[in-house]
Amino acid sequence: MMSVAEPEVSPLWVVGSRDLAAERQLVRELRVTPLVAAVLVQRGFGDPQAAFAFLNPSLDDLHDPKKLPDYEAARNEILGAKERGELIYVHGDYDVDGVTSAAIFQRFLSRIGCKVHTHVPHRMKEGYGIHVDAVEEAISMGAKLFLTCDCGSGALAQIERAKQAGMKVVVTDHHSVGEELPKSDAFINPHRPGSDYPFDELSGAGVVFKLCQGLTEELGHPVGAYHRAFLDLAALGTVADVMPLLGENRIIARFGIERLQDTKKVGLQALMRESKVGLDPTKPIKARHIGWQLGPRLNAVGRLEDAAVALQLLIESDSAKAVQLAARLEAVNVERRAQTAAIVEQAEEMVLSSGYDRRSLMVVANEGWHSGIVGIVAGRLVEKFNRPCFVLTVNPETGMCKGSARGIPNFHLAAAIRAHPELLEGGGHAMAAGCSFPVDRLEAVRSALDTYAQERLKPEDLAPKVVADMEVTWDEVTLSAAEEMASLEPFGCENPEPVFVARSVALSQIRPTKNPSHVRLVLRQGGGKAFPGIAFNIGEALSALGAGTEVDLLFKAEVNEFQGFRELQWQVRDFRKN
Repeated sequence: MMSVAEPEVSPLWVVGSRDLAAERQLVRELRVTPLVAAVLVQRGFGDPQAAFAFLNPSLDDLHDPKKLPDYEAARNEILGAKERGELIYVHGDYDVDGVTSAAIFQRFLSRIGCKVHTHVPHRMKEGYGIHVDAVEEAISMGAKLFLTCDCGSGALAQIERAKQAGMKVVVTDHHSVGEELPKSDAFINPHRPGSDYPFDELSGAGVVFKLCQGLTEELGHPVGAYHRAFLDLAALGTVADVMPLLGENRIIARFGIERLQDTKKVGLQALMRESKVGLDPTKPIKARHIGWQLGPRLNAVGRLEDAAVALQLLIESDSAKAVQLAARLEAVNVERRAQTAAIVEQAEEMVLSSGYDRRSLMVVANEGWHSGIVGIVAGRLVEKFNRPCFVLTVNPETGMCKGSARGIPNFHLAAAIRAHPELLEGGGHAMAAGCSFPVDRLEAVRSALDTYAQERLKPEDLAPKVVADMEVTWDEVTLSAAEEMASLEPFGCENPEPVFVARSVALSQIRPTKNPSHVRLVLRQGGGKAFPGIAFNIGEALSALGAGTEVDLLFKAEVNEFQGFRELQWQVRDFRKN
């Protein structure tokens, strides 16, 4: 397919400023390396007590679950159903957060003696959220409690139907809420008005994890054993749903990833073997393995087939069946990658040929695009064009556009959707959302959303940029500092891996690899010691400069380990010729 030419725009480097006095205080009081102290200060942890808490997260610092809004009402309904032997119908969602939330409920409620049936929706047959057919199924099964996870905040009609049928309803969710709240018996959502819960950025799995921790305490069961049993699932949902890895999420992710390394769940063991994650005990699992390997495989089956397969993997107790389920997830993920690549190519051409890349917000739609993949495509377009993006599939039979949106900082997607109720419906988060509307409104939606974005985004918001924590001196970047960076993990949303800028660095050697896009480097500043470096995807541009050229570098400091030998290595991400 012929692509449309586009100008190459070098991203702007946004380099953080430094507070040397605060850095020196952290070095003195916490005995950390100057580079780690500088990163902590840059990220808002200049106070030694706050920095210590960040570096040393503890499960004891998790907030009291009883502070969750409507906790007592939810506890009474769940434990009441348990005591009466009533069926609890759990309704989750089809993404990783929704599936892990449902798995926590299924495993925990079964463990404490509840009768449970767990359902996650089929994306193509039921769509996002709670379909009325699921409510009808719960009614027909004789369920007395309808319990949601990672959904339900906007399911007003469905919850009303469940109530009319005589069921109790407990909603647990973490999505933003509209003006009207569900008329459920309990509504646990840290975002709801009047919530006093100290942390409102929990994932759906995080909300369920905290609720079940509270129930564990109510029943007098050991909380430590509960944490060991469920932190792995909570971490999966938290990281895969791209929640900020600060506060409680940092605690859940840090200890949940450790539990994932030693999980006893045969489904997770099979998934990690299939994903080639955690096989080498010298290379521990990190948040990026969830984001790039485990999460996409769990998501893929919900995108293209049925999320119930992923749920079954997470609750499976038979090792042989778990291996079969993991292999199925792998096969579906291979197909997902192929379809994604094809749609991304089509969508990029549409953006460039139509000039949408020059607007403040992009809306692209096509009949042939799979609705389970458009969210990934939207994310790729945002990465390329740095604009909020809606990617929609058109159903010619129903005459509806339906799809997903991905955003950029300083723009709230869910608020943009809610601001136009006369044109489209949907919801979600600031950076990820979904919507639908009749196809004959496509141009009106495109125009209205673009106007809305123009009024809220400044030109600098739309400029391509990379963010560096700070400019550093040559002597600050040491092997011990690179090793100590591990204390800042897990890295992810709002706690990215540190990136630095160094000025006037000589490219002493540029050695090509088998792939000319990647090169190995020897770097030197002045007459100082040389350091090895590596650059991915910019090798040809660096090679064109020639050895001896002085450049400013944007880089990560990492530890390269080979045959037991550890050395500092600069991973070069971008450069500017002096």
